[in-house]
Amino acid sequence: MIRIDAIKVIAEKAKEDGSLLISNIGVPCKELYYVCDMPGNFYMLGSMGLASSIGLGLSLAKPQKRVITIEGDGSTLMNLGSLATIASQHPPNYLLIIIDNGTYGSTGDEPTATSLYTDLAAMAKGAGIKEVHTTNTSEGLKQLLEDIKSGVIVIKVQPGNAQVPVIDMCPESILERFMAEVSHTTKL
Repeated sequence: MIRIDAIKVIAEKAKEDGSLLISNIGVPCKELYYVCDMPGNFYMLGSMGLASSIGLGLSLAKPQKRVITIEGDGSTLMNLGSLATIASQHPPNYLLIIIDNGTYGSTGDEPTATSLYTDLAAMAKGAGIKEVHTTNTSEGLKQLLEDIKSGVIVIKVQPGNAQVPVIDMCPESILERFMAEVSHTTKL
């Protein structure tokens, strides 16, 4: 399984539940846009490592909405402090999904520390996050998405980018559409 396969599973669940979905920078945004564009998707076009922080802030500001963030291993490594903040705030409506392919996929598949020795699930647990789970299959991811409402899921996938087109919306349009969706008062 490669990243786009995991993104499809996550997007299907987000769509089914009416969750807000934040995606990390680069190719993962394009892959999410390609498999399941929705007004409740926020595509990070910059700021590597900050999708988890944006998702956390959004979950705290909108506790009546479920927020799912897709972050990569490279992006998570860029902002490890967010794990401690997620642990201290522990919102019941926030789920961080780290797709770990062991590379910086958007810049040429250079290896990250997770390809050698770093265990992001152990780091999340060490930061104090109570619900941390790991899987490497789409079936395992589907089951975890059914069972886990908040915390962290680390899904291990193979390196590889899908050949998908660029997002054909400007950043302002992405933001305006997303903010309109966020303003709705859907319950969890």
